[in-house]
Amino acid sequence: MNSGKDPVLVALQNWRSGHGLPGLLYHDAALYEREVQRIFFRSWLYVGHQSQLPQRGDYLLFEIAGESVIVVRQGESAGQIGAMLNVCRHRGSKLCDAATGHEARFVCRYHGWTYGLDGALRGASHMPEGFDRSRHSLRQLQCRVFAGLIFINFAADAAPFELLRDDMAAPLAPYGLEHTRIAHRQNYPITSNWKLAVENYCECYHCGPAHPEYSVGHGRAIPKPEWDHLMHEILARAPQMGLTQHHIRRMWLDAGAFGVDRSFERYPLLRGHQSGSRDGARLAPFLGSITGFDGGATDFQLGPTTFGLAYCDHVLLYRFTPRGLRDTDCEITWLVNESAVEGRDYEREQLIWLWHVTTLADKSIIERNQAGVDSRYYEPGPLSPMEDFANHYLRWYVATMSDTAGQTERLRSGGQHA
Repeated sequence: MNSGKDPVLVALQNWRSGHGLPGLLYHDAALYEREVQRIFFRSWLYVGHQSQLPQRGDYLLFEIAGESVIVVRQGESAGQIGAMLNVCRHRGSKLCDAATGHEARFVCRYHGWTYGLDGALRGASHMPEGFDRSRHSLRQLQCRVFAGLIFINFAADAAPFELLRDDMAAPLAPYGLEHTRIAHRQNYPITSNWKLAVENYCECYHCGPAHPEYSVGHGRAIPKPEWDHLMHEILARAPQMGLTQHHIRRMWLDAGAFGVDRSFERYPLLRGHQSGSRDGARLAPFLGSITGFDGGATDFQLGPTTFGLAYCDHVLLYRFTPRGLRDTDCEITWLVNESAVEGRDYEREQLIWLWHVTTLADKSIIERNQAGVDSRYYEPGPLSPMEDFANHYLRWYVATMSDTAGQTERLRSGGQHA
């Protein structure tokens, strides 16, 4: 018997700013499906770097929430990269199984339907007279390449990508991301709801007790006057080193800017550190137009669940992708100058050490967090001022889901995707 209001809607309406989310919001299956539709299939999602697709016909697969997307270089230029669903238009068979590969065309191994690199149906044998191949191309997704990074969007009416591009072009320019290559890429699968992974990334309240390796050269648990002094110094040095003084905070937006979240913020490294290494020393050649270390690093955001960390000698991209209700991919990509040679200019093990050990610790933290919020007796506690950024994210999440949460009842009872 229906007892009244949707419990998810009640939980969202009763959420108190400055507190964690109710446990129900981390394990309700219908709400998760709504999140996928409302957030991920409307947002611009980072899926890879152009260096992964150097030749025409090279492709990679991007997997999210049960969907598989083929991202392929369709022509010689970086602008000729496209994205389409990995689903044959005949009977729905997957076309590609390998995570990466090279194809001159995509052929369905079920009935032989053949598609060009642009997704157009080129051949379908034994079809009746009047069959129109032009109406059965692979479903296209919007695709953009910016600063060497590839983004896709499932929505036909997505917010203009130019909002992100125009804001972020100048601050990211010194790093020359289009002139980098992948030194290492690794997925850290986390057995948790995607929101817990994002919340953990968005606060450093846990950094002191959980990440001693990180806290040696990073962290904000120092007196504000000292922090402000260090910040002033790095911003003053930035132009001398080929860096900028930009500060952008447009994260977790709604209305016409939904899904093009962006931010760029320099911050000081501590104790004389120059990079994210064991001893704080340089790890790789300078990036782009950068000529020296200014004593800082950069946090940036591209979309709602992709975050970057830029040092003067390498860049990391963190991407959080839901694969299921309690199944989240945390993929990290390490970028170095495209001219850098492993073994001569950098050592891979040293390059990835800090964020590898930090992410392994985070994976454990987040999975324990999921086990705790699954308790019937869990009640959210108050957040620390050091979790203000996470609270900003939670406010956005609640506002985003509250206006549609009533539809979870229809999804729970077997309704179709919105």
